[in-house]
Amino acid sequence: MTSSSPSAKRQHVVDTAYALFRRDGFHATGIDRIIAEADIAKMTMYRHFPAKDELIVAVLEHRAARFERQLDRLRATADTAEAKIATILDWHERWFRDPDFHGCLFAHALAEFGDPDHPVFKAAVRQKNGLRARMCSFLEAEMPPERAEAAAAALLMLIEGATLMAQMGDVDAAVDNARKAASAIIAGARLPR
Repeated sequence: MTSSSPSAKRQHVVDTAYALFRRDGFHATGIDRIIAEADIAKMTMYRHFPAKDELIVAVLEHRAARFERQLDRLRATADTAEAKIATILDWHERWFRDPDFHGCLFAHALAEFGDPDHPVFKAAVRQKNGLRARMCSFLEAEMPPERAEAAAAALLMLIEGATLMAQMGDVDAAVDNARKAASAIIAGARLPR
């Protein structure tokens, strides 16, 4: 840790917890392990995160914000809706091929915290809905809103399926099929009705 400011310590805890949650899961990772890995005092942990659920939500929000910033940079290089969606698929392909890829942290959160009223479940849903809304906004520039919404929902399902397929070890098929299916979804949404 390079700084001892409260915000730097808080971020260090978030980063440490993120690495552990990503690799081992939320329920399997205890607070004492996070404290030991982060090399902080218990008091520091509880000052920043009085409950483990608060830490998990902070990790998910941090990860979602980082993902959105990465997509914003990529999106700036694309002109059409299809090209913008392709940048999202490009990002996913790089992620799938990363040796540290362990599947989607948000999907894991939804699986481990199945109660729709739980704050962790809600944080994961916000991220998924945010990605769907982002794709919808790209598509609305080129098609009616109801078609854009339907296409964005289909694209989200496609990305979730591709992520699972990549986690199962079939990255090439996940990427190739996702690209083909995304093009078909977008082309179908553009067809006159």
